Amino acid sequence: MKVAFATTDGVNIDEHFGRCGMFAVYELTKDDYKFIEMRKFAEGRDAAIEETKGMGQIHDERVADKVGRLSDCKIVYMTEIGGPSAARLVKKGMMPLKVKGVIPIEEALKLLLDKLKTSPPPWLKKAINNLS
Repeated sequence: MKVAFATTDGVNIDEHFGRCGMFAVYELTKDDYKFIEMRKFAEGRDAAIEETKGMGQIHDERVADKVGRLSDCKIVYMTEIGGPSAARLVKKGMMPLKVKGVIPIEEALKLLLDKLKTSPPPWLKKAINNLS
């Protein structure tokens, strides 16, 4: 299962979903995880989304494009996300997870692995049924 992390430095979960210019993507199995790739949407902040906020359809299309490019990921971590963007992720079968404050990606991965092995919530149980 692929997991994406909104990041500015490739090390920490430290960005809002919409303005995030890159996401670190990891492959998670029942026992381990490994870095797959960095998906870039922009250099620095994603101005294409920020600058169109409040512009209706054009903004919605840019957010939909970002969601589409991450749609192979079952979980997306970020510091913040707007309601409409969160709904788009859920509609695509993705789970948006907000973290409180900046945390290292490795820490989040270790916590997620621990949760998989101990007491996963129902949505995570369903997702792990497909893991190798």
